[in-house]
Amino acid sequence: MNRQKSFIHTAGTDTKGILYLVGTPIGNLEDMTMRAIRILKEVELIAAEDTRQTRKLLAHFDIHTRLVSYHEHNKLDSGPELIKLLQEGQSIALVSDAGLPAISDPGADLVKEAVEQQIAVVPIPGANAALSALIVSGLSTEQFMFAGFPPRDRKARNSWLEELRGVKATLIMYESPHRIKKTCQAMLDSLGNRQIAIVRELTKRHEEVLRGTLLESMEWFEANDPLGEYCLVIEGASEQEAKELQQAEQWWKELDIESHVAHYEKTMSRKEAIKQTALDRGVPKRDVYNEVIRS
Repeated sequence: MNRQKSFIHTAGTDTKGILYLVGTPIGNLEDMTMRAIRILKEVELIAAEDTRQTRKLLAHFDIHTRLVSYHEHNKLDSGPELIKLLQEGQSIALVSDAGLPAISDPGADLVKEAVEQQIAVVPIPGANAALSALIVSGLSTEQFMFAGFPPRDRKARNSWLEELRGVKATLIMYESPHRIKKTCQAMLDSLGNRQIAIVRELTKRHEEVLRGTLLESMEWFEANDPLGEYCLVIEGASEQEAKELQQAEQWWKELDIESHVAHYEKTMSRKEAIKQTALDRGVPKRDVYNEVIRS
C-alpha cells in the first residue's frame, strides 16, 4: 500500500522532490489559477509536451523556470532522467499543451513510475475540456465515461464502438476535424441515433456547442466544414438497450462448449469456431480445444 500525505513533510527525512501535475488553460488564459502560477515559479524544472507552446504561457505570466521537453517520442529517454532528478530532491511541474496533464498523454507513464519510486505526485487542478464539455452538454452527468480518441482505422473504430454500445454512462471522447464526419457516421451505425453534444474551441472566442441527434450532426457536417478540435459527449445506452445487448451477447449461456463450437462451425472453420467460442466465454483457446477433442 502506497500512502501519500501530500502536505506533510518531516524535516530532514523527505529528501525526494515532488512531481506536480499542473493544469493549464485550454484556450482562455484567464483560466490559469494563482496556485498554478506559483507552483510553476517555485519548482526547479517544468516538463512540457510542447516547449514552444509552453514558452508562450510562461512569458505571459512572467515565469522564468527552466523548461525541458517531455512527450510521446522522447519519454523513454526523458522519463528516467526526470525521475532521477526527483529522487535527488528537485521538484518538477508537468504540463501538457492545454488542460490537465496525464490524460491521453505520456504524462501518465511518468506518474506511474514516480508512484512506484515512492515520489509524491500532487495535482494542481485547472481547466479540462472533457468535463467542461460534459457540463454544458445537457446530457446526464450522473455517470460518465471518458473514452479518449477513437481509433483511426475503420475496423478498429467499429470494434471499439461495439464495446461501448452497452455502456449506460454518458460517453465523452475527443476527435480531430479531419475525422469527425467518419466518427459521427460510425457512431450512428453502431450506437443508433442517440443524442450528442459536439463542443469545439472551448473557452476561446469561437466556442460553439451543437446539441441534437447523431443524424442531425451528420446533416450539419454535410452543410458546414469541421473547424477546430472537438469534444463529443454522447448519450449512454438506455436501461432496456443495455439489458437486451447483454442478453444477446450471452445467447450461448445454456450451451455446453461442444454445442457452442458446433454452432459456429456452420459458418466458419473449426479453428475459427474454437477461437470465437473462447472469446465469448473468456477462456483460453486451449481449454476449448481440449474439451472439443475429448467429446
